[in-house]
Parts: sequence; structure tokens; C-alpha cells
Amino acid sequence: MSKSHRSSSASASFQCDWRPSRLGLAALMVLSTLAPLSVLASDLPLPLAWSLACIALLAGARQASRYRRRATCRLSVPAGSGLPQCDGVPMRQFRLHRRGPLLFLHWRGPDRRPERLVFWPDTLPAPARRELWLALQRGATAGQGASMAG
Repeated sequence: MSKSHRSSSASASFQCDWRPSRLGLAALMVLSTLAPLSVLASDLPLPLAWSLACIALLAGARQASRYRRRATCRLSVPAGSGLPQCDGVPMRQFRLHRRGPLLFLHWRGPDRRPERLVFWPDTLPAPARRELWLALQRGATAGQGASMAG
């Protein structure tokens, strides 16, 4: 008698909540601090270096603040051939890239503007990252349709 278990994971849908990562915020804050220092360490004339360093510091602080205030969103990948959704809005032309423990999800919203989410290890544990990766790969291949020799 076989002890293997049949899994129906191919027909299961995936859902998770995305939220800003503490690790991502810390990385933005470190880079926001290092950018002005690198400008000041360059061979630029001091008045230009100081003005660029201030701009870099303000731009980095703005990006970190915008990231921290970003709202949580609900990501759902249906079991069938439907499009993945972010807060109930279909995600068109989605792409998923994996860079070590990070997952980068890119898509176009209903207004054709590019959207993106980054899943850090503190926001999505490794088993859930794998599950999301597999669910989106399943959706990408299901949406391509059959190819025909011509």
C-alpha cells in the first residue's frame, strides 16, 4: 500500500496581506543616511556637495516616510485561470521576480500605471513566499493558453 498523499494544492487559491516591512524601512533609512555622506566624500566643490547632500537626505527621508505610511493590501490569487487581485482589483501584466529571500511583484493597475510590491522575509515567511511563487507561476501558465505549431 502506497503511503504517498495526493495533494490538491494545484486547485487551492492563495491569499495574504502585504504590509510595509520593518527591514525594508530600516534599509531605506540606512541608505538615506549614507547617500549624503557619499556625496560629501566625493570631489565635488563644497557648495555643490552640500546642496546635493541635503537634497539626497530629504529625498531619502521622503521615500522612507511614504513607504512607512503605505496602506496594507490584500493579495489573492484565484485557483482557476482568473487574474490575481490586489484589494479586489485585477492585476494585469503581472511579473514576479525572486532575488534571494525577496519577492518583487510588478503589475499594471486598471489605469495602466505600474504598481509593485516587495515581500521581505519579515512580512512573508519562506513557506508562504514559495506558495505565492507557485500560485503566480500557475496563474501565468494558465493565462498563456495552448501554443499551436504553424
